[in-house]
Amino acid sequence: MSKKLWEASLSQKRNSLLHKYEQFISKKFNKKFKEKYEDILTWSIKNPGNFWSSIWDFSEIKGLKNKINLKRSKTFYKNIFLPNSKLNFAENLLSKNNYDKAITFISENGYREERSWYNLNINVSKISKFLKSIEIKKKDRVAAYLPNSIETIEAFIASSSLGAIWSSCSPDFGAKGVIERFSQISPKILFVVDKYFYNGKMINVLERVPQILKKIPSIKNIVVVSYPGEKYLNNKYKFKKIKAHRWCELIKIKIKNKNIKFTKFDFEQELAILYSSGTTGKPKCICHRSGGVLLQHKKEHQLHCDIKENDNVFYFTTCGWMMWNWLVSVLASKASIVLFDGSPVYKKEDFLLKIAEKEKITLFGVSAKYIDTLRKSKPNLKYKYKLSKLRTICSTGSPLSNDGFKYVYGNIKKNVHLSSISGGTDIVSCFVLGNLYQPVILGEIQNKGLGLDVDIYNDKGKPIKNKKGELVCKNPFPSMPLKFWNDKNDSKFKNAYFNNFLNTWHHGDYAEIKKSGGFIIHGRSDTTLNPGGVRLGTAEIYSEIEKFTEIKESIVVGQTWDNDIRIVLFIILNQKYELNESLIKKIKTKIRKNASPRHVPAKIIVVDDIPRTKNGKIVELAVKNIIEGNEIKNKEALANPQVLEQYKDLKELNY
Repeated sequence: MSKKLWEASLSQKRNSLLHKYEQFISKKFNKKFKEKYEDILTWSIKNPGNFWSSIWDFSEIKGLKNKINLKRSKTFYKNIFLPNSKLNFAENLLSKNNYDKAITFISENGYREERSWYNLNINVSKISKFLKSIEIKKKDRVAAYLPNSIETIEAFIASSSLGAIWSSCSPDFGAKGVIERFSQISPKILFVVDKYFYNGKMINVLERVPQILKKIPSIKNIVVVSYPGEKYLNNKYKFKKIKAHRWCELIKIKIKNKNIKFTKFDFEQELAILYSSGTTGKPKCICHRSGGVLLQHKKEHQLHCDIKENDNVFYFTTCGWMMWNWLVSVLASKASIVLFDGSPVYKKEDFLLKIAEKEKITLFGVSAKYIDTLRKSKPNLKYKYKLSKLRTICSTGSPLSNDGFKYVYGNIKKNVHLSSISGGTDIVSCFVLGNLYQPVILGEIQNKGLGLDVDIYNDKGKPIKNKKGELVCKNPFPSMPLKFWNDKNDSKFKNAYFNNFLNTWHHGDYAEIKKSGGFIIHGRSDTTLNPGGVRLGTAEIYSEIEKFTEIKESIVVGQTWDNDIRIVLFIILNQKYELNESLIKKIKTKIRKNASPRHVPAKIIVVDDIPRTKNGKIVELAVKNIIEGNEIKNKEALANPQVLEQYKDLKELNY
């Protein structure tokens, strides 16, 4: 029986941008939708050309829209939306030019600064002028090794204003991880921060730069950015055959015309290169297009998240994760954004909530892991913060547990739209997410994104409901990647998304659709468990383990054993607890009762740490490979590769 946790009031629905859009398309296409999300969704899927064209019109994209809405192709990824339309991505992000606040930056040590729309425009103009002076032009690659700061956004917008292709890594990537990514795309320039801070510790980034430059000879210019609010780290490192610049000097450049002249580029113009996690080999370079990303983001921001002009949007992310791109695009909706850099729990577990209160945040975005950390560290938060301006809480990164849903409504805010979302770097957006027309159901993501024919297939490629299977998208959409960089004949691209089902996007998530139309994501399908040949999602085990006060964190994998697969659960214990027969029995009983007997782990083993990506996602595949003696191809993709050593040659796994 599904449990309704929250529903928007009639006035909330009527004042929403989704309602405004419904009226807009009703008038434009002479069709009534009766305030039903399913009606709008069905229309958007059946009329892709008109739908995506209407998003351009409704969200007031600046550019030249062609009369043709869709150039169809029998090949899924060769369908072209709004062909020959033109726009400049940067022009759309610089949606205002007044003295209102556009961006706020806050570091873990409490340093705070603001940038007005006017100064944002000026700074972008100056960096754009500098990039032109060193002959950065359309399709050149601009690399950034920077924190989640205002300067990073200014460099990105300046890059896109010229039609150059942006690519960024956050400073928590080591030199090897940066080289593996940027060396594939041959950037002409590197923006780099001198240092960064995490959990009170200062980390020198400049000392890594000589190694990076040695391995990436295409870089001819380097711009060093001082960490916000800190003195410049004196540079002892000489960059041979490289022109070095300081950001603070570039910002002093004088410009005659304060209004940027934006060249209109093709809708398909390359915008940015993002990277797959790289945990199964060399990171794939996923190249995204300007028009498609802008269209998809404006749809999600306005129609799904109800982001309005002058809203104040926060998402905890680094610029090495796709949610950074998603957050920056919020500027195109004339809303302001709040950036945070550092540890989200530095000195105080509810530090981010304090920021949400103080900054009057309207949309608060975090990972499911953060909500779970809060739930365990502050079980009785009981609305400590008023959060009077907060309308939406977004959660992503991993499935949000039932307890996570309950915690939000029982401790953070009662009247809030909890929007669990899921998509990925591959589409730099979401396949499934929230909307204000439907209620929030315990444990479920509300519905498909508008214009996306998302479904769940069984292994034979047949749609299934109320059963777990593969998440697919059956229709083309504008934010499909343009290509993988250096991918001859699109072979890696086709292999990544179109090898499993004929002309259908296969996303690699193990999921199910409920009768309500809601979705549950059960984890990545490449890490599903197969004991006795039955596929099981790891999320069901995690949701039970999260209830144990004795357990801080866990990771579960399948181990090949005795011509079958057995489930192995690794746990990190909280202080003062030990793994004894009583706790083992308690864990197994809970999983057997609330998941199924098949989910019960054969082995439960205590570890000190869990391997994770730079974005904080746990890496089940790396653990599975190491316990089975397979080579870990790309340890540099991990934030803490050294922890894998404790999973090697475990005696407990030999019997």
